[in-house]
Amino acid sequence: MANLRPSLTLGIEEEYQTVDPETRDLRSHIHAEILQKGKLILAERVKPEMHQSVVEIGTGICADIQEAKAEVKMIRQHIVSLAKQNGLRLSAGGTHPFARWSEQEIYPDDRYRTIVEDLKMVARANLIFGLHVHVGVEDRETAIQLMNSARYFLPHLLALSANSPFWMGMETGLRSYRCKVFDKFPRTNIPDLYASWSEFENYVNLLIHTNCIDNAKKIWWDIRPHPHFPTLEFRVCDMPMRYEETIAIAALCQAIIAKLYRLHEQNQSFRHYSRSLLMENKWRAARYGLGGKMIDFGKQTEVPARQLIEEILGFVDDVVDELGSRNEISYIRQILEHGNGADRQLRVFHETGDLKKVVDYMIQETEHGLFSASSHAAGSGELQ
Repeated sequence: MANLRPSLTLGIEEEYQTVDPETRDLRSHIHAEILQKGKLILAERVKPEMHQSVVEIGTGICADIQEAKAEVKMIRQHIVSLAKQNGLRLSAGGTHPFARWSEQEIYPDDRYRTIVEDLKMVARANLIFGLHVHVGVEDRETAIQLMNSARYFLPHLLALSANSPFWMGMETGLRSYRCKVFDKFPRTNIPDLYASWSEFENYVNLLIHTNCIDNAKKIWWDIRPHPHFPTLEFRVCDMPMRYEETIAIAALCQAIIAKLYRLHEQNQSFRHYSRSLLMENKWRAARYGLGGKMIDFGKQTEVPARQLIEEILGFVDDVVDELGSRNEISYIRQILEHGNGADRQLRVFHETGDLKKVVDYMIQETEHGLFSASSHAAGSGELQ
């Protein structure tokens, strides 16, 4: 039977920080208020996370990027407003600039209790915030082949989204410290190559059979076939500040899968590289973000990250009109011009020397363009 054409639907999950407006530190949100009221307005789109200072939202299944954009914006508007009504602010970033993980409360839920019991301090210290993008790929065999090829682009997506230069009050020297916190977990980072869906299934079943995991959701790779949904899930990105950044990155994820499927359909394969080579680029993305160089493995040479991302935009160019996402993807060039979240956080810190000012900036950027007044105030809406 011929492989089914993927639907390329989108689902987006964002993780926000709940911040005390006085101290600018993380504060556990009042569970009943934000989560329960959020559920009344947004149904299943708002969920608790392991740490109580994290609010996770997820869109429904969106047919295209415009639908995803409208839903992400609407959810952000509601959650920002709910937080304010309860004396909190919402901030979007891969880490909080100075919060200490040891002071955060764990959400009282059996699943999280089990993870903390299993992973101990590694789980408790995992005070990080990510963006997950689901792209609909219904045929599981196709999903594995596309995952193999999409692995190459993960470092570039990390460089674009990098938004965690601080950790517990320290300037880390990295643009994405979040991914270094997360890779203390088992079963993270870029996956190996899998020849087939059955090879992947055998791997999962072996882990379950030997009590390593109880279900496939505990495989936390940077990209994975989702265990319950017919999607490929990109999990490599830091949580970006502006919703336009989230949408641009989601549109790029979708376009990459659409382009790789087009090649797959024509029996052409994007060249596969070993995990150990791809991890070199991931390190460079985490350390230098958009300001460094990454390796072009085909040419066996270093190339500026921005140039490689421009090449990716060229690579996907012939699918974006069909997807209706040209406008959303074009925002990637704003990120290339003005810097990712980490660059902008560092700019504020180096100008002010004050991490609280960085938090203020993050809150302001999280709300950017959500409400008409701030849209007018922001003028052109360009990244600063």
